[in-house]
Amino acid sequence: MKTMPLFLTALALGATPLSAQSRDVPHIATSASGHHALIVDGAPFLMLGAQVNNSSNYPAALPAVWPMLDRLHANTVEVPIAWQQIEPSEGHFDLSFVQTLLDQARAHDKRLVLLWFGAYKNSGPNYTPDWVRQNNRRFPRMKKRDGSDHYVLSPHARSTLEADKRAFLTLITYLRDHDQQNTTILVQVENETGSYGSPRDYAAAPEALFNGQVPAALRKRGTWTQVYGAQADRAFNSWYTAAYCNELAAAGKAIKPLPMYVNAALADPFKIPAPADVASGGPQQDVLDIWKAAAPAIDFAAPDIYDRKSANVFAFLDGYHRPDNALAIPEIGNAAEYARFFWAAIGRGAIGFAPFGMDATGFYNYPLGAKTLDAQTLDAFATPYGLFAGMQRDWAKIAFDHPTWGTAKGDDGAPQSTTLGQYKITASYGEWQFGHRTDTWIKSEPTPWANESVGGAVVAQLSATQYLVAGDHVRIEVSPAAGAPKNALMLRVEEGRMVQGAFVVDRVWNGDQTDYGLNFIDHPVLLRVTMGRYD
Repeated sequence: MKTMPLFLTALALGATPLSAQSRDVPHIATSASGHHALIVDGAPFLMLGAQVNNSSNYPAALPAVWPMLDRLHANTVEVPIAWQQIEPSEGHFDLSFVQTLLDQARAHDKRLVLLWFGAYKNSGPNYTPDWVRQNNRRFPRMKKRDGSDHYVLSPHARSTLEADKRAFLTLITYLRDHDQQNTTILVQVENETGSYGSPRDYAAAPEALFNGQVPAALRKRGTWTQVYGAQADRAFNSWYTAAYCNELAAAGKAIKPLPMYVNAALADPFKIPAPADVASGGPQQDVLDIWKAAAPAIDFAAPDIYDRKSANVFAFLDGYHRPDNALAIPEIGNAAEYARFFWAAIGRGAIGFAPFGMDATGFYNYPLGAKTLDAQTLDAFATPYGLFAGMQRDWAKIAFDHPTWGTAKGDDGAPQSTTLGQYKITASYGEWQFGHRTDTWIKSEPTPWANESVGGAVVAQLSATQYLVAGDHVRIEVSPAAGAPKNALMLRVEEGRMVQGAFVVDRVWNGDQTDYGLNFIDHPVLLRVTMGRYD
């Protein structure tokens, strides 16, 4: 087994000083208008991602990963790095898989998102080393109200935090010294933190903190119960879990300032969950303000979406789309019906999107995801990815600089609309490319996809009169809204592509292609729509 010193230093052979690296290290940029961009190699980058299965973080599994990424047109792969994997015995580290992953990612022209599975993985400690899991005195689990042990490691245990942090910093130091190309563009700190069944640690020391005043950074006065009432236990655990993650992120960024994020196991977005019925302490959307106050070193919180109800998905996207929180979907179900939400996420300015379990190792996490990764399922994600693969940086810059809107077919199949500038944009579903399904002058029948969970679109407003439009299984119509010029009309529709920031026209749509709106079926293209008027 390869071992190395506890901490690799900047004086190690081949290391580049931090000041020299920092200029090019990926980071999150935020515009004055509250738009976000992931900056990679000095320019905005749209992450077309895929996350591998939990146990695909070993060299033997990687040959089942790279062909799948190419099949999807993905530019980024998300891979777990487990504490138990890199520090199997205390103080002795094995980073050989990290190097293998870096080498193969570069060979396959992919970027990396590393997922740190430390003290928390889906709230539990199963990815900690055996010497941690078996020593409950040194690394104590939370206590329930009755004084018995809960399954979650306590975020209040300094010994746990220090050991977790030491391993995490060894990983980040290795990236500083061996990933000067910045193949790694994001790091996830822990995985779905929180606690199910018991909302906080009821041991003596945490109990004393709970009965004291809330931290001043929350800008509230009183005890946890006085300030948060029935949600006090959960608010308390959110603060201390966030502070735990923040300490890892802050220390890691002092070594190499990669952007770092946390992910959330979600609850019903339309009601406040009972503290014992949710991953209490995790960064759900209703406690993001607590996480922001307690964890300023965390760049953003992200939702892990396994809810098939469209209204809930839209609520999750809206809840994490904030001026102080870059929207990213680093984990979503890999069933075909989830692919439509790519359009809704990207249209809200998401910096990235990644379905889970996208490798050929033979594991399928149904019913959360797909029953099997057949061609239809893969095509559902590969189709929009294929369009954006050729303009990943162009779109990321457009979304950073301009208003965008995105939507996906809802469970009711009803049209959806928004207003961008002086024009109303309407998306409708279940239409053929010619005519309207309500027409009586021509024979019509339902489309084969009318009852399927497919379809979505994205629109970017480039100027007062010009828009970019793309989508699949959707009809887009642009009509005058309040304040539009008199006698407004769709002046020109051009199909094309982005080349080094410029739109290159391949052909002009007219006649059948525009008489009944802009219709996208299973072959999404990029359109530039110019509005005008006549005198």
